[in-house]
Amino acid sequence: MALPLPPAALVHALLAHLLVSSSISLADAKVPAIIVFGDSSVDSGNNNRISTILKSNFEPYGRDFYGGRPTGRFSNGRIPPDFISEAFGIKDSVPAYLDPAYKISDFATGVCFASAGSGYDNSTSDVLNVIPLWKELEYYNEYQGRLRHYLGKAKANAVLSEALYIVSLGTNDFLENYYSFPPGARQNQFSIKQYKDFLVGVASNFIRELHALGARKISFTGLPPMGCLPLERATYFMGGGKCNEEYNWVARDFNGKLRVAVGKLNKELHGLKMVLSDPFDLFLQIINRPSSYGFEVAERACCATGFIEMSYLCNRGNPFTCTDASKFVFWDSFHPTEKTSKIISDYLLKHVLFPAFS
Repeated sequence: MALPLPPAALVHALLAHLLVSSSISLADAKVPAIIVFGDSSVDSGNNNRISTILKSNFEPYGRDFYGGRPTGRFSNGRIPPDFISEAFGIKDSVPAYLDPAYKISDFATGVCFASAGSGYDNSTSDVLNVIPLWKELEYYNEYQGRLRHYLGKAKANAVLSEALYIVSLGTNDFLENYYSFPPGARQNQFSIKQYKDFLVGVASNFIRELHALGARKISFTGLPPMGCLPLERATYFMGGGKCNEEYNWVARDFNGKLRVAVGKLNKELHGLKMVLSDPFDLFLQIINRPSSYGFEVAERACCATGFIEMSYLCNRGNPFTCTDASKFVFWDSFHPTEKTSKIISDYLLKHVLFPAFS
């Protein structure tokens, strides 16, 4: 016999039923869909469908996701767009556009075009042969046509203009491209200041293109303290396992430049409502004071092979992977655990996204 639902779950189930069965259209919701562009911080599985080594469709990835299955998310569970979608009352996960398991009916309330390893700079996507940002935008164009066919032009256009667009890139541009070893072409072409300005220019032009296609509600996600990623601690030989403060300064300064760009674009583009979701300070607090947030380990990843994880991806047969990811700030050497993503997402929802878009 089925167990009775507890009161909170019963209320949630009733609300979900009302949302599905009511005559209110998707377009009537303040945020009817979540549409995602970016890199591995928000990729829900698009890299599974392309020819690249940068995938996470194997165990132990996804072990804390629904059904314990690896989906292509670079996490033990859900990632920020999933939490944001759920918080806006839409659905509890955002599907990858290239995943053949989903149809346009699934994408009508949210879709992810992100590709792990991508960046604002087209040359960044070439490093690991992933989907460049311009191609993500092409997929979005294709999606618009499919959505109009499915919902009808008027309703689809309303959904597209009221949807919340999440754009999360930049870390790979610096760590996998500009600061790559041996030094790549970008270091010969740009000083670090010039490269930051170049990326902000590319990002701004992307927003202009997105706006021209009907997007009006956009969240830029700033960079994390990338000098404290386990991989960077491990390879920062002069630091003795400490954070690379130069990389952290670059991330903080880049976020400041993005904030200025957001202000300019809001004035320039008619009807645009754009915000910067900057995770830097909170993320750094979590890393510096992990116990304050319920963590035990911040300097190495859950999927670890030693004192400080140096592998970019978890190993399928890694015997050192932790048993409880909730004790770790990082899941693998580059990506936070589900718990960390939830804490940061909740903070940004409360202080940035809800005030702007609810």
